[in-house]
Amino acid sequence: MTLTIRINHQKVHPQIFETMMKLETLITESGLDPTLYNLIKIRASQINGCSFCIDMHAKELQRKGESLDRILLLTVWREVPIYTNAEKAVLELTEYVTRVAEDGVPDHVYQNVLQYYSEKEFLTFIMAINTINSWNRLGIATGMFPGCFL
Repeated sequence: MTLTIRINHQKVHPQIFETMMKLETLITESGLDPTLYNLIKIRASQINGCSFCIDMHAKELQRKGESLDRILLLTVWREVPIYTNAEKAVLELTEYVTRVAEDGVPDHVYQNVLQYYSEKEFLTFIMAINTINSWNRLGIATGMFPGCFL
């Protein structure tokens, strides 16, 4: 079976891509650690089932020298000692925000993040998680898959 993309959103409606890139710029210019941002992107994409984004951000982390274990074991981050407590707090936040309709974001999750980060950083994490969730929805709805733009 040959996969084909449904819609190339960049060609059909370039303003959508430009708007999404403005969000990316806001986050990358915020000072958010790029490795942590990619972990957020991968974890949310795993939950949402966006193969395009998982592939893209895992490869980006690999190119930047991240260990294969930290990429492959992200689905079980609670069970392995290779993530810092600060990273774990953000990964938990990522899961709750991505699944916000299920349980909201409990106070203990908010408080855990604030043990390691400021309120401003917390808000940046929320926007980072919102942004990758938007990319996931765009990618899944338009039929994107790894290598679809090659």
